[in-house]
Amino acid sequence: MKTQFSDLAKQRRSIYALGRNVNLSQDELVALVKDNVKNAPTPFNNQTTRAVILFGASHEKLWDIVIDRLKREVPDEAAFAKTTAKINSFKAAFGTVLFFTETKTVKEFEDNFPLYADNFQDWSEQAQGSAQFSVWTALAENGLGANLQHYNPLIDDEVRAAFNLPASWHLRAEMDFGSIESPAGDKDYMDDNDRFMVFK
Repeated sequence: MKTQFSDLAKQRRSIYALGRNVNLSQDELVALVKDNVKNAPTPFNNQTTRAVILFGASHEKLWDIVIDRLKREVPDEAAFAKTTAKINSFKAAFGTVLFFTETKTVKEFEDNFPLYADNFQDWSEQAQGSAQFSVWTALAENGLGANLQHYNPLIDDEVRAAFNLPASWHLRAEMDFGSIESPAGDKDYMDDNDRFMVFK
């Protein structure tokens, strides 16, 4: 049995100590992200996932937006200092991929396929998961670390304005990526008997 894909999936971990010691060019990374988003499955091939890839000042701008927005939410200075340190660890990465759902396309398919209309929102989220996993695993295959954050919907309006994005693009996640400066720790797994059922 071939296990290359399973081995890559095991390599894909949440890495929080990220840096900028990256050998791939920005163009190579853009091509990698595009290729994996394009080839991730979507229902009816409706291709609802969108991605914005940020490097350099644009990458840093995103995480500054997060810090500024969270300052309005975090109750005291000590807590905000911890929050800022956490966000600065994401800012220290090489780049960020923002994942969006194109809501206009979801609505089109709801209208055009009324029998399945109640499912297209759920299916668009499943498509997001497929695209995010694919990009994340491809980064890991190339020796890069990443983690997935969800500061949406708090930052949605500021991000849309900062990068002049369509109103119909709904932010779903933020994936910062870069060189692995410290590996992930051990991963625990729940008991297989509690998770899987097999009938033969």
